[in-house]
Amino acid sequence: MEERWAAIYVRVSTEAQREEGYSIEAQREALTAYCVSKGIARYQYYIDGGFSGSNLNRPQIQRLIRDAEEGRLSHVIVYKLDRLSRSQKDTLYLIEDVLNPHGVAFVSLNESMDTGTPMGRLMLGILSAFAQLERENIRERTRMGMRERVRAGYWMGGGRVPFGYDYDEEQGILVPNQDAERVREMYRLYLEGYSPQNIADLMGLKYDRLVIQILKRKTNTGVIVFRGQEYPGRHQPLVSREVYEETLLAMEERSRKNLHSGSHLLSGLIYCGRCGAKMRYQKWGKRGHKLVCYSRQGSKPYLVRDPGCTQEYVWADEVEDAVVEDLFRFSAEKTLEPEAETRKSVRELLEKQREKAERKLRRLYSLYSEGEDETLREAVREQQKELASLRERISMEEARQTLSRRKKKALEKIQSLRDVWPAMTPMERRAVVDQVIERVTVTGHALSIAYKAF
Repeated sequence: MEERWAAIYVRVSTEAQREEGYSIEAQREALTAYCVSKGIARYQYYIDGGFSGSNLNRPQIQRLIRDAEEGRLSHVIVYKLDRLSRSQKDTLYLIEDVLNPHGVAFVSLNESMDTGTPMGRLMLGILSAFAQLERENIRERTRMGMRERVRAGYWMGGGRVPFGYDYDEEQGILVPNQDAERVREMYRLYLEGYSPQNIADLMGLKYDRLVIQILKRKTNTGVIVFRGQEYPGRHQPLVSREVYEETLLAMEERSRKNLHSGSHLLSGLIYCGRCGAKMRYQKWGKRGHKLVCYSRQGSKPYLVRDPGCTQEYVWADEVEDAVVEDLFRFSAEKTLEPEAETRKSVRELLEKQREKAERKLRRLYSLYSEGEDETLREAVREQQKELASLRERISMEEARQTLSRRKKKALEKIQSLRDVWPAMTPMERRAVVDQVIERVTVTGHALSIAYKAF
């Protein structure tokens, strides 16, 4: 015992440093005075400044644990129980699993607690439970305040700031920074057919998944997503909602077809007309590539449809040339239709119906709050159903509008396709094919091409 010392533990969180009685110096003075009054001559300070008590990831509490386990401590003395920890689980762990087994007494000045007595141990369990409750109350109050802040259009503050923005603490909003234009370029490149890895390389990002995360971030459209709900933000959008939705639709299509931008022109689109299996490109000497039915190759058994398939191998460049020529003919025959305007008017009509339904529901809520009534309760339920139905229809109409815009853009691209094709990059050509062609079927040396509906 002569070699042991008392550990005076002091903790302040960043929020509590300014609170009277919780500063580092105030706690040090009170705890040192206690040691002097009790005749404890050997003591050391363990001070965690600016650390939360919600966990044990604090340098000095870890040092305290090591010293206790190595038999160096006689006491652990704190100003208040929650200075040790705000977690009931952690508090009990420190007392029951660290201090008690190594003969270390625990003293809390504010609660007049000494675990060297049975009453002190009883009080420990009760007070640590209250500390845990207070922590949860703080978390709930913070969450409620955050929700109100987001509803008003302000950024949540703290945490990660989305790529392309900085956080303006004075205004409480996100503001575009020097990377904002790079974000817009990512959307443009993706819609032109570049893969996430291609974009990551061009933008100097390490991983392709970072590109996907940025493209999927709704914050870029001017909204804030908080706990699964969307709220209009006060910050400037980096891209329009139309570009965002078009990008998500393109992601879905690429994922469904397992296409890889920048590969062969018809990868993933070629099917065998004899057995229905997919066909793949296979290097064939110096001449180039041939298209091979997976049923005949057997390298991927799960893609085999008929092991006895008789589809012969065909030269890929000959098939591509035939498809491109047919694509030129298809593009020359297509004309743009004013479908987008029709979609817009339908969407506007549904939005007006939704606003009317919301006003009616608010009136019903007001009436119901003045006095409960079964008839009013049923009316509220019916109005809620109608509003949910309208919102679903609006969501579907948004998807149709996005698809319509994509079709329009695709048609605009192919209007003069024969003239611009020679100047297009392989990636741009692939993007056009993906948007226009559903599948190409090879039967013997004959082709059939299924185009998407326009």
